[in-house]
Amino acid sequence: MFIPEPQPRAWQRWMHNLSSSRWGAKAFSFFFHHVDNAALKWSNGRFTFGGWATGLPVAILTTTGAKSGQPRAVPLLIIPYENALLLVASNWGGKKYPAWYHNLRAQPQCQVTYRNETRAFRARAAQGAEYARAWEHAVNLYKGYAEYQKRTGGRPIPILLLEPLSK
Repeated sequence: MFIPEPQPRAWQRWMHNLSSSRWGAKAFSFFFHHVDNAALKWSNGRFTFGGWATGLPVAILTTTGAKSGQPRAVPLLIIPYENALLLVASNWGGKKYPAWYHNLRAQPQCQVTYRNETRAFRARAAQGAEYARAWEHAVNLYKGYAEYQKRTGGRPIPILLLEPLSK
């Protein structure tokens, strides 16, 4: 997979705790994407603040807007998993699904850009035992997902598997 398996350092795992706290999630949800977009522009697509601060792979997901039909790009934590990539639609523990989730449900073809390399994928929802394995993998990597689940007001957190369209 073109996104490496993450190996966060101790201080980066501390950032996981901060970003999964109620206060941290609220603060980061407002500014992380702005900072990451600026860092990506400044570094020519090679660096994100979120990736540096957490030791986790942050890539640009480009979807097609469900209503507009226009391209929509957002920096997201993207987790390598078996022969695919995982997207966890946690929305920082919010009560609503993130916009990119609605976009992928309407149009599952997307692109992922990581360190200036772009590849095409098709998204599908993980179900049943596959979901359980993917959730365990995601929570082992970033414990914040378990905290977010407690704050969703009962909203299930979907996991989307991005499968490559070509190798």
